[in-house]
Amino acid sequence: MSSPSPDTLLGPADIRELAAVLGVRPTKQRGQNFVIDANTVRRIVRTAGVRDDDVVVEVGPGLGSLTLALLEAADRVVAVEIDDVLAGALPATVAARMPDRADRFALVHSDAMHVTELPGPAPTALVANLPYNVAVPVLLHMLDTFPSIERTLVMVQAEVADRLAAPPGSKVYGVPSVKANWYAEVKRAGSIGRTVFWPAPNVDSGLVALTRRTEPIRTTASKREVFAVVDAAFAQRRKTLRAALAGWAGSAAAAESALVAAGISPQARGESLTVEEFARIAEAASSRGTTPQPPKEPVQP
Repeated sequence: MSSPSPDTLLGPADIRELAAVLGVRPTKQRGQNFVIDANTVRRIVRTAGVRDDDVVVEVGPGLGSLTLALLEAADRVVAVEIDDVLAGALPATVAARMPDRADRFALVHSDAMHVTELPGPAPTALVANLPYNVAVPVLLHMLDTFPSIERTLVMVQAEVADRLAAPPGSKVYGVPSVKANWYAEVKRAGSIGRTVFWPAPNVDSGLVALTRRTEPIRTTASKREVFAVVDAAFAQRRKTLRAALAGWAGSAAAAESALVAAGISPQARGESLTVEEFARIAEAASSRGTTPQPPKEPVQP
């Protein structure tokens, strides 16, 4: 594919002009911060390793900055947009800026959390500038719903990026870290400053790369059972697993029994465990006839 030409991609003036014509003001409610720097979207596409045979799904395309750069590199792009005005305008922007690639673009006007199917061939990659307030739930939903997605690169709030890519034992290792690892190998892939956005957010952003596991986690426990253990362990992360999992297992004694059967110290804490170890706990509880309960308070990813 040829390199994007300057007049194909959107610059700061283009973004503001488009927004003015559409009467769009970015809203905090939806975490909207539009990328206004062409070099940044080129960098994202390059870091994502988008190939010319990829079918890329993009969540939250906004005014189309990243969409256009993806269309230059991929075979096909499917964008999922919840905003009525933005969804209505994006196909016209693509047609005007990249008429020879417009037939390679499809729009799904929906909340990404409710999307269960996409038009055309199965997606092979997910590349997105995810709204800060829903980044983790959307990412996990897309990975779970579309197992054909092999490679993912998301731009998220720097703090969220750190949590997603954190290894066991890290201070920021938690629910997002473990659940993302259920699906993929996760790593930090760079940082993004505030000045490339309009409006400029109050926080820096980070890139996170996820490569789908070639082999799923080996366990007889279901994803739901494993995630219930994870949620319970981090709902009271300062407590030992024996105490933190007492509500989940039915009692502290039952929790200890499952932990010992899984080969894990009852005195350990959730932040020290790998996703495989959480799976062993879920498997041990299931095999011992324990009927685990979900945590009373949902754990926020």
